[in-house]
Amino acid sequence: MSTLNSQHTLPLDQSIIDSTLRTSHGEHAYLIVEKLNDAGFDAWWVGGCVRDMLLKKTPDDIDIATSALPEDIVKTFSHVDERGKEWGSLHVTVGKETFHITTFREDDAASDGRHPKSVLFGTREQDAARRDFTVNAMYFHPITRKFYDPYGGEADLLERLIRFIGDPALRIKHDALRMLRAVRFRAMLDGQYHPETYIALQELASYIEVLSGTRRLLELEKILLLDNPARALEDLWDLRLLEYMLPELAVCKGVPQPADYHHEGDVWEHLLLCTKAFTDEHGIDVRLATLFHDCGKAKTFSLKDRIRFDHHASVSANLTRHALQRLQCPAKRREKICWLIEHHMMMGSFFDMPDERKAHWYHHPLFLELLQLFWLDIAGTDPADFSLYERIVADRNAFLDAHPLPIKLLLTGEEIMNILGISPGEKVGEVIKALHEAQIRGEVRSKKEARIFIERE
Repeated sequence: MSTLNSQHTLPLDQSIIDSTLRTSHGEHAYLIVEKLNDAGFDAWWVGGCVRDMLLKKTPDDIDIATSALPEDIVKTFSHVDERGKEWGSLHVTVGKETFHITTFREDDAASDGRHPKSVLFGTREQDAARRDFTVNAMYFHPITRKFYDPYGGEADLLERLIRFIGDPALRIKHDALRMLRAVRFRAMLDGQYHPETYIALQELASYIEVLSGTRRLLELEKILLLDNPARALEDLWDLRLLEYMLPELAVCKGVPQPADYHHEGDVWEHLLLCTKAFTDEHGIDVRLATLFHDCGKAKTFSLKDRIRFDHHASVSANLTRHALQRLQCPAKRREKICWLIEHHMMMGSFFDMPDERKAHWYHHPLFLELLQLFWLDIAGTDPADFSLYERIVADRNAFLDAHPLPIKLLLTGEEIMNILGISPGEKVGEVIKALHEAQIRGEVRSKKEARIFIERE
């Protein structure tokens, strides 16, 4: 087991090292370390890849830390992306694969909680001391097979323990993003918090507000892409991080739902259950729409003949729009997500529509993602009744069989929205219809002509 400042042979089956080195990624990462060593520099695999190997997983991604300065890395390798050079962070391409290489750094005490004011290059020991969690401060040398674990990361990994290196409060105040990372790693490892880490996270939750929206959104997306995002989301609520980051969601806890239709519990429980139903086919925009789709229920709750949430879809969409603006989500993505939310209560509307209206919906470029949101909404409900969803799918398939688009559009709905700078809505359907008819008439035969045509429309 690891002890302070320990350096020894990696406590792994030889098979996991061999299987990693047999991959193209592992082979190229080995060659990078070899080339840096030959040039006189120290270099190690670090962080997540070492953690994965200790968990008997072949890593998909390998980061490298080195004593080589950024200018040394540029001289040593042919294909270097120098963006981030001033921070000692470069991307090197070997073959067809790209690797993140960082110069050993130490923490600069000056920080506004968003990022360090400057970067100080240092030793491997200083580099380990500046990392966030013990399970991320482990180093492996693929040539000598040495393992460097100065803060007991191996022992913590065996306990699935998330523990800040050093004083937890100082680590958080130096970079508040570490709070969201702690939550994500706890869920990713199906782990637990060290008591001091847990207390610091709860007491300093308000520090999350100093982060840029962009950094918060990126970490939220990583959470939603986990195998078990519900666990992380529950932690965000428990630690009060959600209260400061996404109050629109925090207020959903404790909002009751009609008992006849929602045995799963309150609105928050419904949202968590929806995220538990995510599959690989659900993209990040659908996942975000699912997370927010019922956030308006807290504002629209009323008790009449039964619990009701009148117009909650449009209210949810508006609340989501404001939340995503704070998170600096790009406008086109924001409007797409809000469009999905605004229309998520339409499931019973399609069957009585005339064919012209059905064509608008069933040919809409976002309809398949709307269907996914329908499905997830049902999957997050107990009892889950998919009969209406299955009727919609059958009706759409029958309609498309009877009303196919005989010519493949030269531009997709996404391309049309990008070219015209418009958001999802009826205008997109109108342009698609006009372009389709122009293609049938032979007036438009190429993507260039299609672009000119829609810009004139």
